[in-house]
Amino acid sequence: MMLFPMSMVAQETDGRTPEKPHVPDSILQNLFQFSPFYSKIVDEYKADLYMKGKVKVHKTNKLVKYIPSMFRLEEGVNDYLIESLSEMHYTAPDIYNRKVKAVSSTFPRNKGELTDITDFLNMNIYSSSIMGDKLLSPLDKESAKYYTYILDTIAGENDCRKYKIQVIPKFQGTQLVSGYLWVSDEVWTIREVYFEGKFDMIDFKLRNVMGEEDDNEFLPVRLNLDIDFKFMGNHIEMNADAWVKYNTIQFYAGGKRRKSQKRHSHDLTEFYELTMDSTQLLSGREAMDTIRPFPLTSEEYALYQNNMFRKNHSQWIVGGVDMVSPKKKSAEFWGHLGDVLVSSYNLNLAGFGSVKCSPLLNPMMLDYSHSRGVSYRQRFKYNRLFPDGQLLRIVPQVGYNITKNELYVKGNLEYQYLPKLMGGIEASAGNGDRIFSSVVLDQLASVPDSTFSFKNMDLDYFQDVYFNFFHNIEPVNGLFIKAGVSMHWRHLMDNTRLQLNDFLTQAGGGYLHDLSIRSEYNSFAPRLRIEWTPGMYYYMNGNRKMNVGSSMPTFILDYERGLKGVFGSNDEHERVEFDVQHKIQLNQIRSMSYRAGFGLFTKMDNIYFVDFANFKRSNLPEGWNDEIGGTFQLLDRRWYNSSRQYWRGHVVYESPFILLRPLNRLLGMIKQERLYGGLLFMPHLNPYVELGYGIGTHVFDAGVFVSSINGQFDTVGFKFTFELFHD
Repeated sequence: MMLFPMSMVAQETDGRTPEKPHVPDSILQNLFQFSPFYSKIVDEYKADLYMKGKVKVHKTNKLVKYIPSMFRLEEGVNDYLIESLSEMHYTAPDIYNRKVKAVSSTFPRNKGELTDITDFLNMNIYSSSIMGDKLLSPLDKESAKYYTYILDTIAGENDCRKYKIQVIPKFQGTQLVSGYLWVSDEVWTIREVYFEGKFDMIDFKLRNVMGEEDDNEFLPVRLNLDIDFKFMGNHIEMNADAWVKYNTIQFYAGGKRRKSQKRHSHDLTEFYELTMDSTQLLSGREAMDTIRPFPLTSEEYALYQNNMFRKNHSQWIVGGVDMVSPKKKSAEFWGHLGDVLVSSYNLNLAGFGSVKCSPLLNPMMLDYSHSRGVSYRQRFKYNRLFPDGQLLRIVPQVGYNITKNELYVKGNLEYQYLPKLMGGIEASAGNGDRIFSSVVLDQLASVPDSTFSFKNMDLDYFQDVYFNFFHNIEPVNGLFIKAGVSMHWRHLMDNTRLQLNDFLTQAGGGYLHDLSIRSEYNSFAPRLRIEWTPGMYYYMNGNRKMNVGSSMPTFILDYERGLKGVFGSNDEHERVEFDVQHKIQLNQIRSMSYRAGFGLFTKMDNIYFVDFANFKRSNLPEGWNDEIGGTFQLLDRRWYNSSRQYWRGHVVYESPFILLRPLNRLLGMIKQERLYGGLLFMPHLNPYVELGYGIGTHVFDAGVFVSSINGQFDTVGFKFTFELFHD
């Protein structure tokens, strides 16, 4: 190999010290021109993936147990080994399927991971964004403005030159990488790539070596991944090597993607399923010894031997009696109790399904917003998947609003009996938010906008207990129909004024009129909800239909009719709501979302309760991404029940670099910045406007919001949620 000194290439310097030259525009333009073509040249491949990883524990503390998927570590053991052999199946565009055939490790249990390495393995080097939508590729023309390209080395003869190009980000950011590329002249293919960066709570170093043969020159054949995990006093390091053996590679025919054999153009089943026969999962070193493509080193073999020694000498057994001291047993008991309090658990019960629960003491479940205050929630999940694809899911939840001293409980049950059409029954029950009756609406209507204030009103609140029962089905792809009944039992929380009014009425004191308010109200309402998402992509997992998303908006129509005299109901009303939601993926990792809708109550009789389905605040916060873009963060919760109608709209723009780019050298942990806008029309709010700015990090998300009512400044508030290790 011939290396050319940099003096042969025109250099750009600052006039003081010689520097390596920037990459000539001609080379960069060729890279940017050929990369989009190469990113789509492979249509499908099937391969065997062998991976071997060594884990070094430098330092740990109790906080490591908050990581839901972390390997279980042994006390006093700092070195571990894990191996796996998998079948890989790729189909364009960017659909990866990995099935593990065999796994062996020295961890106390094979389940777990330091981080999800799938994103590192499923990497299209030529794509405009790498690792899914998490990193901006230096091979993308639009992302080039964030990078500096330095020509490090020129190797080879004139007819087969290779260029080593250093990639340096112009500022810090979790979406940017640094490293180098080896690029072939003339054809402009990548021969080797090395990237360093920060992703979630880890620093990573990734090296990919591309194949040299004609059929695999566009695909990696060797990968090396170094992961350095540091989190609040914990420090764990992993070095993993992977080898890929390609069994079949299919390229685009004539530059066009092959057509699916499925009748329905949105059916991606053949792209998600492996067509080769999959062997039964093998576990343990003995099984791995028979299929391992490369022998172990002496150091790796010693890790297995030490692990076997620990297993054989973990207890002393004499005559079948455990001789471990009572003191040690007591310590183990309290240790297990501590695990329950601070660890996430996934319990797989053979023949009975699986139970998943988060730690009972978990600061990551805390949430703060200006209008709701501080809340804490806890959620458990039970799932049972039957052999024919039927699914039973039970999800109880409990939440406590610390600021308002309110306890909320709810439970959801779903049984999907017709998985091909997503047909099933669904039931939910719980206690809803505190609400006031329509009597208050009549009082509100008489108050001028200029003098209106909830602070000056004494409202009669009712406690709400609800039960919903629905039948769900998707008769046509993308059309989801939910039909059933919704029942509410509402009880007046404070009977003092009602009792006083009854006493004065009976005593003849007519100056306090009869409000006709009872202490209890029941409602029974048949309900129909229709959701339609055109262009819904899906795949079949056996008998189960799995929707994977669409680029089109979702339209929602929700209707219910309250019936009087059914199961003791004394409420009659009609509610209609319409909603449209859409997330538009812009170039690379930017996106824009919008939501618009309206709702109204009609055909009201007697006293009723304004309780919309789409326009409400959840009393159990679900996390940043679930709700923050489609609700009003500063709006007092009393407004949600104060009008028979509403018109609302929201828009969110999300991008890694909006306002903080000049400061990103100090704020390199920020993943995304977000701009929010919300508009609401209803009586006394004409309009209500809310604007916000937020940042998203790997640990927490935070936002600041400002609102105005009828053109006048209202308030400023904040939103904060922990996002670390959320499931």
